[in-house]
Amino acid sequence: MLNIPQLLATELDLKPYQVQNALELLAEGATVPFIARYRKERTGEMNEIQLRDLFDKYNYLTELEERKAVILNTIAEQGKLTDELKAKITACLQKTELEDLYLPYRPKRRTRATIAREKGLEPLAEFIKSLNTKNGISASLETEATKYISEEKGLKTADDALKGASDILAEEVAEQSQLRAYLRDFFVETGVFVSRIKDDYPEGTTKFEMYRTYQIKVKNIAPHNMLALCRGEAEGILSFDIIFDEDVVLGYLESQVIKTKVRSIRDFYQVMLKDAFNRLMKASLTGEVIAEKKNYADIESIKTFESNLRELLLSAPAGMKPTLAIDPGFRTGCKVAVLDETGKFLEYQAVFPHQGAEQRIKAAQTVKSLIEKYKIELIAIGNGTASRETEEFVAQVLQTLDRKPIKVVVNESGASIYSASKVAQEEFPDLDVTVRGAISIGRRLQDPLAELVKIDAKSIGVGQYQHDVDQKLLKKKLDETVESCVNYVGVDLNTASKELLTFVSGITATVANNIVSYRNQNGAFKNRRQLLKVTKLGPKAFEQAAGFLRIRDGENPLDNTAVHPESYPVIEAIAADLNVPLHQVSQIAEKLKKVNLKKYITDTVGEPTLRDILSELEKPGRDPRAEFKYATFKEGIKEISDLQVGMELEGIITNVANFGAFVDIGVHQDGLVHISQLADRFVDDPKKIVKVGQVVKVKVLEVNEKLKRISLSMKALKQ
Repeated sequence: MLNIPQLLATELDLKPYQVQNALELLAEGATVPFIARYRKERTGEMNEIQLRDLFDKYNYLTELEERKAVILNTIAEQGKLTDELKAKITACLQKTELEDLYLPYRPKRRTRATIAREKGLEPLAEFIKSLNTKNGISASLETEATKYISEEKGLKTADDALKGASDILAEEVAEQSQLRAYLRDFFVETGVFVSRIKDDYPEGTTKFEMYRTYQIKVKNIAPHNMLALCRGEAEGILSFDIIFDEDVVLGYLESQVIKTKVRSIRDFYQVMLKDAFNRLMKASLTGEVIAEKKNYADIESIKTFESNLRELLLSAPAGMKPTLAIDPGFRTGCKVAVLDETGKFLEYQAVFPHQGAEQRIKAAQTVKSLIEKYKIELIAIGNGTASRETEEFVAQVLQTLDRKPIKVVVNESGASIYSASKVAQEEFPDLDVTVRGAISIGRRLQDPLAELVKIDAKSIGVGQYQHDVDQKLLKKKLDETVESCVNYVGVDLNTASKELLTFVSGITATVANNIVSYRNQNGAFKNRRQLLKVTKLGPKAFEQAAGFLRIRDGENPLDNTAVHPESYPVIEAIAADLNVPLHQVSQIAEKLKKVNLKKYITDTVGEPTLRDILSELEKPGRDPRAEFKYATFKEGIKEISDLQVGMELEGIITNVANFGAFVDIGVHQDGLVHISQLADRFVDDPKKIVKVGQVVKVKVLEVNEKLKRISLSMKALKQ
């Protein structure tokens, strides 16, 4: 069997000890964020991307080895396992290659070939094979086939017998692994995807219009086009297939299978090969190629989704400040919620500023009163229905105030999902769903990461074709992204929700619940060691989690840093040597630059960890996220009908795809900056230019009100 660690070291360009140690840590229950941050000495400073890649490939090869064992056992039980076949199976590195080798031995339903064998035609098939040699003799197939005529077996003529023998030979050809592998590659390299819209859908009536007469080489199809074809087919709007030169395929099969020069045998084989390809190979192999391209499209789409989600989760927080959160509405009014500097819900009011002058005056008085009463510093306005009208109303209210809070339009994608969720019901059982939505909008402004983890990542609105990709893989990758972001930022142990705590390294949903319960019963945590008093949080969970949990104003200033408790003795030794009290730990960093760090290396703390400690102590408890910025939408531009070609606007990136970026410019319909309009130079990947949450300047290129499409450009605009 394969030496998996050695294979991985070679493939990923890692040293054997890095692979071995990383796999050992994983087996011991360590998480990727923990290994990447706190076990750099053991892994040679592998980062999260390298670790996840390693573990994914390890799982693939492990599954491959398990499958090999099953296949070898099955073939051995059939008495057909030769040394040559065993060697081929053992050396396999791809699941497709393995399944090709197994295909002739796989238990199958009754086929035309098995029926022919049941009729005793295998000897005839073997006879014909014996004639197919370079020095093959000429023989009458009809004469030989006559011997197999049997009314009882349904073989009334020699032709019936020959057809049965042909079925046996066709199945053997169709199951040859080297032929299948070649043809798959041939379809990928030379095949062309073609699609057509079904006659039920006249021109201009479907969102799949570009695929009405679509053609593109299989090897060149972009992931989003592949996913669009699959969706269109699933919705019954279009059909697509792969076309190729069938004469070349049959020519290849003949060159590989036919050895004889005898005309009658060659004629027989040519007919048999055409049947083998059209009946047994064509559909399955093109299906496999489509599945392969779909799988690639899934992976690329999920990568883009991951990237967008990471940028959104790591959006700069406006800060934990008193906040007025508004979920706008026309007929039902605006739901206004007040949050304190910890995100705690304080008060709720409904106002109706869009229902006449009298109601507008009353609403203004209410909003002004709440701002003054709670010393509001931030105002979050959802970007849904009535958003721009509500923003203008709030701007008018702010003109009457001496101290003006910062007003920000917040992307509310998924807020309605949260407000109706079990999480929201448990948190606010007595509140209406619309009020819960307002609270979520406000908290998103205060701290996007802490609030967005409560919502299924697929509902946040930063993916493309998320319902069309492999759902199991999507969930795995998005969960990994959330886990990575949460642990990168760190979590305030005394304010974090159980949903946020669940993504901390080493903490399960049960333990997260127990932490919140302990906090409610005993008050705020004063030090990290108290975590060990939490039910079901043992030494292993403490090891994994402690470094990612922060305690502000606790007994030990190091508890508000990313320094792991296991490294505290080293810092205490350094502080003592430098004559700096521990409560003045931030002063150590400057003096450390003059210290020989190697002096403090131990068996468990090496140079990488010491460098991290030095970096952390320069700004203890700092938030690694960027500085907060927000877009200012142009006044008077509320609807798509207000847009004019040539207008220059400010907006915010809401989604990035591999064909461009979507921008919210305040008209309830995101505009698209095509990849060709992102910059004055060639762009091969939009993620290199823009990211979700980025404030950008755009120019309107085209507006199609009917299809609700807005084309934008960032070219020649100083960002």
